[in-house]
Amino acid sequence: MPMAMSILDAATRELTLFSAIFLAIGGIDDFVVDALFLADFVGRRRGKRAFIIQDAITANNYRFAIFVPAWDESAVIAPMLRSMIGRWGNGCYRIYVGTYPNDPATIAAVLSLGADDSRVRLVIGARPGPTTKADCLNTLWAALERDEAAEGEAFTAVVLHDAEDVVHPQELAVYAGWIGTHGAVQLPVAPLCQPGSRLVSGHYLDEFAQSHGATLLVRQMLGASLPLAGVGCAIRCDVLRRIGEARGMPFDATSLTEDYELGLSLRALGTRCAFVRVPESPGGPPVAIRAYFPATISAAVRQKARWMAGIALAGWDRTGWGRPWDLGDHWMRMRDRRVTLAMPVLAIAYVALVCWSLSALCHALIGDAPPAQDPLLAQLVALNLLLLGWRLVMRTALVTRLHGWREGCWAVPRMVVGNYIGLLAARRALWIYVRLLAGGPLRWDKTAHQFPSMSFDSQSAVA
Repeated sequence: MPMAMSILDAATRELTLFSAIFLAIGGIDDFVVDALFLADFVGRRRGKRAFIIQDAITANNYRFAIFVPAWDESAVIAPMLRSMIGRWGNGCYRIYVGTYPNDPATIAAVLSLGADDSRVRLVIGARPGPTTKADCLNTLWAALERDEAAEGEAFTAVVLHDAEDVVHPQELAVYAGWIGTHGAVQLPVAPLCQPGSRLVSGHYLDEFAQSHGATLLVRQMLGASLPLAGVGCAIRCDVLRRIGEARGMPFDATSLTEDYELGLSLRALGTRCAFVRVPESPGGPPVAIRAYFPATISAAVRQKARWMAGIALAGWDRTGWGRPWDLGDHWMRMRDRRVTLAMPVLAIAYVALVCWSLSALCHALIGDAPPAQDPLLAQLVALNLLLLGWRLVMRTALVTRLHGWREGCWAVPRMVVGNYIGLLAARRALWIYVRLLAGGPLRWDKTAHQFPSMSFDSQSAVA
């Protein structure tokens, strides 16, 4: 028994020390980002910088092509398109919906809007699906170029959306205000919480409140690359043509996360991109894209595994570190990829917590005093607790700012759920990456989507 207790105590100490060191590094990294965000936030408030949305007349000076790739989306595509047309009306835009010849249900759903509606252009690819999202986008790009040649009128920019998105009525007006001076414009994504999935679906609210409410603003402040979200973003057509000339087509069909890599490609071209968080009215909520995210653990794991494999693993191989001595960009890319270390460290930390509890219980049962705590380890644990407290306060504040205090109260328990999903997703991501290294095919690993049944004319957010 004494030998077993010594081994348990030694393992607890080593596991705790290892995880505490790396958790402290990650916590300090997060704290610096938060500090930069708060400094910029205070500076903007003091400077009273205002952003004015362009009016409808100015927006009509630009012609937008809306790309909506759709594989197996018959349940959501028709209500999504009706909502989009209802919110945008008869503006200067055309919606290109990409479908597949072996998906007649989605094709029929698009046609149900009326074959004579010039605002909706059904595009059926030549190959059966699913291929990849980027491949479908390239099919839409080819259709756009054919239309431009036939009509003699060019589009200004391509706007990317998914088949489940709830667009904002002022979205095109925001693009119009920025696309003339920027190669791409990204709007915030504000997920909707699916009914009955407060923890799983709801944890996306927290993560996007952090990333699109603070982190992307810091990236922009540092002049680092701005990864696109794949929805709620507009990219100028001339920029897409430059990318297409370099690699054949503008969207990389060999990538798991073509939207993320597209943002990095724009920076490599020297193109200015903008992450625009602008209120829909003075003091009002921001113009943002809303959508339901996965409501079950298995669906969330599948989605996050694709993100991890595409950004932190395969994306690292594909995109590298960018320009030498571009330290701000290198730092942000490191943060994108640190999940490869963060998830194993988190798993070790949970194991250390279990070992610590087991050790304390065993010592109590045999009436033996636990070993004296190492002063350095105690300081590291105290530092991590302080950083964790800061992270919880910051996360709660960001969620409350965007979604209200009720959702803010859920931010802390949902962080545990997010960690659990992240651990499962990291394991799946590793297998995806290994399969890709072995030459496995890329497939559109999408989840089933749901479109809100009620109207979201008022965004449930605060500026």
